[in-house]
Amino acid sequence: MKPLPDAVPLENSLFDGEPEQFWKTVIDTMLDGLLIVDPEGIILAVNQAMEELSGYRREELVGQSCTIFKCHLCLDALSSGRCKECELFKQGSIRRRKCTMEKKDGTARHVLKNAAVLKDRTGKVVAGVENFTDLSEVVAKERVISHLRRELSWEDQARSLPEKSPDMMQLFISHLQRELSHEDAFHGIIGRSPVMLQLFTLISAAARSEAPVIIYGESGTGKELVATAIHRLSPRCQGPFIKVNSAALNESLLESELFGHVKGAFTGADRTRVGRFEAASGGDIFLDEIGDLPQATQAKLLRVLQEKVIEKVGDQAPIRVDVRVITATNKDLHRLMAQGRFREDLFYRIGVIPIHLPPLRERREDLPLLVKAFIDRIRRKTRKPITGISEEALETLAAHDWPGNVREVINVIEYAFVLCPEGLIQKNHFPPMLTQKGLVQSKAPPAEVSARAADERQRLIAAITQTGGKKSEAARLLGLSRVTLWKLLKAHNIQVDKIIRG
Repeated sequence: MKPLPDAVPLENSLFDGEPEQFWKTVIDTMLDGLLIVDPEGIILAVNQAMEELSGYRREELVGQSCTIFKCHLCLDALSSGRCKECELFKQGSIRRRKCTMEKKDGTARHVLKNAAVLKDRTGKVVAGVENFTDLSEVVAKERVISHLRRELSWEDQARSLPEKSPDMMQLFISHLQRELSHEDAFHGIIGRSPVMLQLFTLISAAARSEAPVIIYGESGTGKELVATAIHRLSPRCQGPFIKVNSAALNESLLESELFGHVKGAFTGADRTRVGRFEAASGGDIFLDEIGDLPQATQAKLLRVLQEKVIEKVGDQAPIRVDVRVITATNKDLHRLMAQGRFREDLFYRIGVIPIHLPPLRERREDLPLLVKAFIDRIRRKTRKPITGISEEALETLAAHDWPGNVREVINVIEYAFVLCPEGLIQKNHFPPMLTQKGLVQSKAPPAEVSARAADERQRLIAAITQTGGKKSEAARLLGLSRVTLWKLLKAHNIQVDKIIRG
């Protein structure tokens, strides 16, 4: 831990006579996160609890600006122009302020902040010390209680409604929709449409069960957000939540990632490694893109679900694990089973509680809510003076099919923020591909289908060429998610390397 500035008075003789290691041990024993910053907001030191709270390592934080945590109170003050100086150094202290900070993985963490300035013997402010108490468990329980109260209230109101009163029922539904906030409707999942309200209830019910959950949905619909919500609302919320993308790793590496390996199990295995299942014991593991899991790994996963044991690669000693499995896929597992590419017995093991996420085109009434939420979110992050979106621009968004779903909406708004200098986002601030039809519809005549497909292929090649083969930049240029771009490239048999080499 980096020592405090020499100017900080340490009056007690106990401070003067003990080595630095003594105080490092004392501070690292604290359960609350501790952060020390200089008057410019540069981080001087953190304790171990702050590392665990934020997800950053100590060496990643020291020397960085404290804005790395993106505390929503600070960002709101800066973006609105109310404050140009850190509130701590302006007021001298902060007492019991609830705020939301952003972890390294991008997820939000609710904390209670207390802070005070440190002065030298002359009274000059030389540093600030901030204390963060994790409120995640409290907030999660408050939300469950609030949700259950609303459910009971709504059920009581529904029973009291006349059997044949459509006007009263519509009023009841409208009241239910108003109960949801626009920014954090349900653990970060934004929506007020009836299908989303039904989804929120199903997520709450699934979270209370120990049974495996499988989440179906197209790319960009928020499957990971649903998995996270299930974990946060479950009795296992205090345990670890481990995420694995099954499609991102080859078969040999995936097996090692999931189950671990012993030293010498294969070339390069210079030490024994703990696998994701073992690391998730006591909590939940989220296996994304489960439809891409190799069949050999499917058999081993089936054993984990049946017997609650794993074996490290290169070892036969069974290790017991207590893990709830949450899976997700954008593929048709029934079709994969018919093709012999997915085990039927595994399907019935992982699919005890199925949750289907609707694509955005099936809940278009949520689009204005999503757009507003993302504009507010990106404005706080970029601090650009953008006030909203014009009606014409919103109509353009409403006419789009959104093959990339909610993730594509985020990409489009981020693109608009780059082009829009201030004020309202206009239609011309959107990526060119948004105002043109993407993948052709099945009802179009064959000649028209071919023409559109050829036009789309040319746009893809032009974007890849313009960005020098950088897929993330090409996806942003086209207003697509990276996954959607990858699928389009594959569908049109476009090989990026060949295009770049000319």
